[in-house]
Amino acid sequence: MKRILSIVLAAVMLCSTALVFTACGGASSEKKELHMATNAYFEPYEYYKGKEIVGIDAEIAKAICDKLGYELVIDDMEFDSIITAVTSGKADFGMAGMTVTEERKQSVDFTDSYTTATQVIIVSEKDSKVKNSDDLETATIGVQLGTTGDLYVSDLKKAKVERFNKGGDAVLALTQGKVDAVVIDNEPAKAFVKANKGIKILDEPFEKEDYAICLAKNSELTEKINGALKELKADGTIKKIVDKYING
Repeated sequence: MKRILSIVLAAVMLCSTALVFTACGGASSEKKELHMATNAYFEPYEYYKGKEIVGIDAEIAKAICDKLGYELVIDDMEFDSIITAVTSGKADFGMAGMTVTEERKQSVDFTDSYTTATQVIIVSEKDSKVKNSDDLETATIGVQLGTTGDLYVSDLKKAKVERFNKGGDAVLALTQGKVDAVVIDNEPAKAFVKANKGIKILDEPFEKEDYAICLAKNSELTEKINGALKELKADGTIKKIVDKYING
């Protein structure tokens, strides 16, 4: 009887010691935070409001983390550093108005798409040499480094491409006459045109694309986030968030 009691007490002590890390007889406790890599200069998807990063991606990410039981931490960085942060484990996922492309899929996995977007061309309102997408062939084009706008115009062999760390810097170069046009996503383009006099968006769309969340290859989070996205689409949460920033 004493021997049995000693074994029981030892088991209880072992379970108590390990309780911080794992439930006795159960699975390991889950990570409390998820780090989202983004570039917070892409209104309305992610941008600063005071010291807080807000926007469509920030709110969708928060809704996903709430549903999965995590606390969201947003890490702001240059856009072309996001995939590296995800593949190196510095960030758990990347969300920055990021388009699914075959080139990016070689480095990371993507979730299901949560919204669609259109690449557009911003030009000066007066005397612009760029009247349509064909005119980009021989133009000087401003883009944000590492974005799909950058990828698309890189295929224009005769064009001169000026790359900037922020979309706003490319637009500034346009207003100063340093570039002939800027290729960027439609919603940020609207915000830039609203904030800067003398520029406009051409009516002709440049490219259409799907936005998704990028994760490390074979991450166990991909299936979980896809499940959360499915539920958030079904209950109208994602539409409500998008409408708040775009249609609102």
